[in-house]
Amino acid sequence: MNRPLYLLLIAAAALATAGCAVQGSPFEKVPSSARQAVIYVYRPYSYAGSLLRPSVTCGEDTARIGPGGYHAFVVPAGNVVCNVQTETADAVELDAEPHAYYIREEIGWGVLIGHPHLNPIDNDQAQSEIQSCCVQEPSNP
Repeated sequence: MNRPLYLLLIAAAALATAGCAVQGSPFEKVPSSARQAVIYVYRPYSYAGSLLRPSVTCGEDTARIGPGGYHAFVVPAGNVVCNVQTETADAVELDAEPHAYYIREEIGWGVLIGHPHLNPIDNDQAQSEIQSCCVQEPSNP
């Protein structure tokens, strides 16, 4: 392969992957009060579905979480529903007490667009996975 074509292909590959992962501060725990729960929704980096950022809503707060990102939803203790939707929808209902909860967002295969899934994860597994994620600031859906 000639050198200019090779360099062009490398540059195109770099541009195709640029901006796919969330850029921001590394994971930090968020303080909460005795009457609030913190729900961390995170999305480990995966190239599959990397351009898809469906809106995730927990309580009154909404964020679009990209690959390698997380968002801390601080919600009042009690019944909380977190949901996400594209062609299909998924939801997790929690009877939230004043402590931290972890939900992993995954994008599965779909017909026209990827299907998002929300999976509650235990604290130990979530701690090892979320450490590589960066904060995702909330955005309008």
